[in-house]
Amino acid sequence: MNKNKLRGLAAPLGVGVVAGTMMLTGVPAGAAPTTTTFNNTCLATPSAVAGPQSQTQEASIVIDAPASVNAGEEYEVVVTAPPLSVPNSNSGSSLQSVSRLKVDMEVPQNAEILGTEIVPGTSSGLSGVAPNLLRVNENGAPDANGGILRLSGNNQVIGNSPTSSKSSRGGIVALAQSGTNTTFQLPQVKVRLKAGPSGNVDIKLRSVGDAGAYGNDKNYLTFLPEASLIITAWAPTQCSPRDTATAPLNSGAGPLATTSIVEADKQTTTTISAPGAVKNGDEVTLTANVNPAANGGTVQFAVNGTDIGGPVAVANGAASTTHVFDTDGDHTVTAVYSGTTGFVGSTSAPKTINVSTDDIVTSLAMTAPDKAYVDQDVNLHAQVTPAVQGGTVEFTIDGGDKVTGTVGSDGVAVAPYKFTSTGTHSVVARYSGTDGVAASVAPAFPVSVTNAPAAAVQTTTTLAPVGTVTKGQPVTLTATVDPANANGTVQFMLGNVPLGAPVPVVNGVATLPTTFASAGTFSVTAQFVGSAGFIDSDSQPQTLTVPGDPDTGGGTGSLDGLFGSS
Repeated sequence: MNKNKLRGLAAPLGVGVVAGTMMLTGVPAGAAPTTTTFNNTCLATPSAVAGPQSQTQEASIVIDAPASVNAGEEYEVVVTAPPLSVPNSNSGSSLQSVSRLKVDMEVPQNAEILGTEIVPGTSSGLSGVAPNLLRVNENGAPDANGGILRLSGNNQVIGNSPTSSKSSRGGIVALAQSGTNTTFQLPQVKVRLKAGPSGNVDIKLRSVGDAGAYGNDKNYLTFLPEASLIITAWAPTQCSPRDTATAPLNSGAGPLATTSIVEADKQTTTTISAPGAVKNGDEVTLTANVNPAANGGTVQFAVNGTDIGGPVAVANGAASTTHVFDTDGDHTVTAVYSGTTGFVGSTSAPKTINVSTDDIVTSLAMTAPDKAYVDQDVNLHAQVTPAVQGGTVEFTIDGGDKVTGTVGSDGVAVAPYKFTSTGTHSVVARYSGTDGVAASVAPAFPVSVTNAPAAAVQTTTTLAPVGTVTKGQPVTLTATVDPANANGTVQFMLGNVPLGAPVPVVNGVATLPTTFASAGTFSVTAQFVGSAGFIDSDSQPQTLTVPGDPDTGGGTGSLDGLFGSS
């Protein structure tokens, strides 16, 4: 390997202070290392006679790192320090030492540092403090979470450190040798990393912020030459990757080596969307929903353990087939997703479908609310079991007022109501039934109605119309609470099922991004839960329609796999 001279910068002004730039070169630890060649410009400031001096030299850094690794894989990055040669005399001055050597690199993103190592036996011509690799922060202080990896002699450098000096030996020292030049070599270092889940891991010199400025103690390379003629002179030197003192940073400030992370295949969950009850002889659509939504691979459906038809291609996370049940009783349906590039296969939980030749017997239960305030909007909820679609539920309050809600694909009906007096009110829900499905009546449901706290502010919650939403496509639900300064949260509901967690109200608005992965018609509501000083309120139900292959057979439906994410 060619040795690179540490050229003198000082003019022959009596003291002849020796200062210079370091050209980093490397010896790769393995095959196919990455070499980056760039100009390095340094500023040396002698302590006597000569003024600040600037010098530019070509530099070349070699990094040995793998081109790619798997997500979560552990691997090593190896940097071999350069041999350096320094003239022992310049303009009558005599070199005494080069000390306080420091090389800074950025802590790589998208990876975890597992350990660092100074490789024994790879340095020469050095004395002083044994070289080590520290993790430091922007101020140069040791910090386990710092963003900089520093090769130095225990952080004894010319600046940007609690143990810095520009006028005394310290840290890594290369003492002057006999002969024309003094030659030394920094040690080889290894950094062991663990790749993150995705992205690239770049190996870069420190060059962000002040470290990218010309002649700054935070520059990636700094050191302290010491020379003497009559007196001892010091020339603290800072080097950064640029073509001239006034030029911007060059390619030496970019990635010196890049390791791409090969993402792990995503784990999937497969669920079946199908009616819970069908009539004998009806054609039923069975839909398998793969989450996260994959494009590719196939689903094999089975009834009672026996495959039906051939594998069905998966598109946008869904695959559907039709089947005719010709035997009464409970039948178990499963779906096996094959997986595809980037996605792991999965098997659904069994879905039970009841097949009968008579009208499906249903039961009805009210599920909400159990309490309310006078003159404040609430929603009455009832669930038809098994989950059927079609027909209506009529809610009768104290044998008088009646409100009606349509039964959606999840078997849920929702109707708004406002109680006008305090006390315990009895609500009776009656399901009308539909073709092939018998009517049913729920037991009387008590709702406790009280006056809101006198000092509390009444609120009104309005849910923006949802309308028709494409299956699997993102949509944002928006609820507006009046007055706009109301404090509290909004719980978005799909029938009886919460959509995600409660959302804080900000300036009278709460929003929830979500997707819907099954076709059908449903009721969506927003429930405002007020903080102290504000009264709860419910929005009017909005109808959600998700078009596509019907997820029902004989007018029945299921909530399984309805929403994909929230």
